[in-house]
Amino acid sequence: MFHRCSGIRRCSGIQRARATAGTCLALCLLIFQSARVASAQAPRVLPLGELPADSRLQPLKDLNGYFPFKPPSTLEAWEARRALVKSQLLVATGLWPMPKATPLNPVVHGKVDLGDYTVERVYFESMPGFYVTGSLYRPTESRGKTAGILCPHGHWENGRFYDCGEEEVERQIGIDAEAFPEGGRSPLQSRCVQLARMGAVVFHYDMIGYADSQQISHDVAHRFTKQRSEMNQESRWGLFSPQAESHLQSVMGLQTYNSIRALDFLETLPDVDPNRLAVTGASGGGTQTFMLAALDSRIKTAFPAVMVSTAMQGGCTCENSSLLRIDTGNVEIAALFAPKPLGVTAANDWTKEMETKGFPQLKAVYQLYDAAEKVSLTSRVEFGHNYNQVGRDAMYHIFQPVLGLASNFDEKDYRRLSKEEMTVWDADHPAPLAGEEFERDLLEWWHRETQNQLEQLIPDNQGALKDYRAVLDDGVRAVVGREFPESGETLWELVEKVDRGDSLQMTGWIRNVEHDETLPVVFLYPKVWNGKVVIWLDGRGKNGLYDEDGKPKAAVARLVSAGVAVVGADLLMQGEFLKESENAGKTRRVANPREAAAYTFGYNHSLAAQRVHDVLTLAGMIARDESHEVEFLAILGTHGAGAALATAAPLISEHVDLIGVDTEGFRYGNVKDLHDPSFLPGGARYFDLPGFISLATQSRLVLAGEGETLPRPIGQCFKAAGKLQSIECVSEENLVSEFSSTVIEQ
Repeated sequence: MFHRCSGIRRCSGIQRARATAGTCLALCLLIFQSARVASAQAPRVLPLGELPADSRLQPLKDLNGYFPFKPPSTLEAWEARRALVKSQLLVATGLWPMPKATPLNPVVHGKVDLGDYTVERVYFESMPGFYVTGSLYRPTESRGKTAGILCPHGHWENGRFYDCGEEEVERQIGIDAEAFPEGGRSPLQSRCVQLARMGAVVFHYDMIGYADSQQISHDVAHRFTKQRSEMNQESRWGLFSPQAESHLQSVMGLQTYNSIRALDFLETLPDVDPNRLAVTGASGGGTQTFMLAALDSRIKTAFPAVMVSTAMQGGCTCENSSLLRIDTGNVEIAALFAPKPLGVTAANDWTKEMETKGFPQLKAVYQLYDAAEKVSLTSRVEFGHNYNQVGRDAMYHIFQPVLGLASNFDEKDYRRLSKEEMTVWDADHPAPLAGEEFERDLLEWWHRETQNQLEQLIPDNQGALKDYRAVLDDGVRAVVGREFPESGETLWELVEKVDRGDSLQMTGWIRNVEHDETLPVVFLYPKVWNGKVVIWLDGRGKNGLYDEDGKPKAAVARLVSAGVAVVGADLLMQGEFLKESENAGKTRRVANPREAAAYTFGYNHSLAAQRVHDVLTLAGMIARDESHEVEFLAILGTHGAGAALATAAPLISEHVDLIGVDTEGFRYGNVKDLHDPSFLPGGARYFDLPGFISLATQSRLVLAGEGETLPRPIGQCFKAAGKLQSIECVSEENLVSEFSSTVIEQ
């Protein structure tokens, strides 16, 4: 039955006409989204109007929720969890694989001599044509190679140019938060000056949209409110569009990459010791601090101020990206830095409960390394949100011994630099291109760079296949956000059994007890069972097994008559998950006025991902069923369910003998609405749907919907695995019959 596919499919003219991306996408969405339950054809598990008891029907989580962290009890378990979370962060920020480091082309100019330290203006390219800007502080007295410290500034007005003014500094001095009427007006400059006086080289760099970094505006990067229709297109898209999100391109990712490249810049300086690098910032700069510390092993000590907590996780669009904090939070992200020296602060803001909620768990992770003394909390809740002299002093005492700095901890006043003295752009150094066209160019380069790296990984032998999988496996797992269930995670609960003559019709629940998820299912179980099971997935849920008269469809009846058990299920927001006359039109969103996907999908799985989870639950229940010896397990996905099955394929391939899927030409990269049921953050990044299928080499595959030419990743991966004979390419019209015949003949 299975034969080598040379790249040309046995396709009808009808199939070829339907295989265009636009037509197939429209067909897929029409069927998948508008499935209704008003005239239910399948038997129900619940009375009409009642909904399954499923945790996913509860209110969505948002950035203002509660994010408790429960550390594992053993170091081995923590190291495994640590690797998983780090992988998730890299994928979520669009940095897996990491972009190839292009020349920085740094420019350093405009030195200002301030006695015991100097300040220079700096700009360099993190990506071609995209500039990181900032101020470089250096001690005047040469001490050979010294520590290099990054200072991201956070969301203080005007960023690096911040000046709180005379009235505010007087108030700060009055509450013992600052000491000096001049230097106290810029707590951002203050830490840079003092660290330079202690002997460090300090780079104070701009967040995107602040100070000199205006190629992407402040309104876009930090106050994005409404989707821009002109930036929502299948090529040359803009930030926050469905296309950018499906490729995991975000301001958070760009800023994190800028921080990594800022470390690269520090390493190029002749007076910086690359083995003594650190980072510190507060608020949004604290977010960048713990992100960089988690992702870049070059950092030796870090101090994220007033940001790490179990409460609010980061309110700005620049602090969020899709997938970033699903099943994790800032305390756990900060813990990834263990056992290196880490300091955090708490104030009268969302961090005020850190002493009892967050810090004990953070310290417990350090204790696993016998390094509890290397993490500290400075809790001063009498102060509002800040990085004042009290917090800075705590940072100096942590950094000094680790970085080998001088022990002159006490700040002195200094001459605060004006905006005119710090700005990097002038007549000799003109500002670069900016605006929407630049934004498109930047994302296009980023996308092209990622695709070039992935293309180079497409294998032509088994050794190369391992390298390919080493990258795509991590990417796919983070995008899907779920593994194949372990034994005991799923269970079957019978509700009703009906004798249909040669078979039993059983309705009930398949529950994922680990995640508190429940699927209404129907089993058509032959009285003479041959050990084979087919999971039949349809865009209409379990209704797809039955005709308009409520009888099993001919293809289903054929399987049951041959002794094969057939299982149908309502995936999330299908069938019994919908109230009467309801459809799964637009997905839910959190109550945030800004139309940025990350506010919803940075904390919650998309519906498309949750339906993939349902496929894993179904396959896990059958494959690990200890009460029946399943000899052959097959899964079919048609009529809009093909995308969910194809996306689950790499995670079920080891446990399933046969996968039959009609992709209908669907591509995640073509979805044009963030709240379309088919929207999947990251779904397009790793070769889109063909990328998922390419990793399913352990199953036999009957594939329809991909036109006349087999997508390169699929063909090359199956060939490299020596499994090209395992693919059967069929027309959409013949998929069900070919799949059924294969099941029966095995």
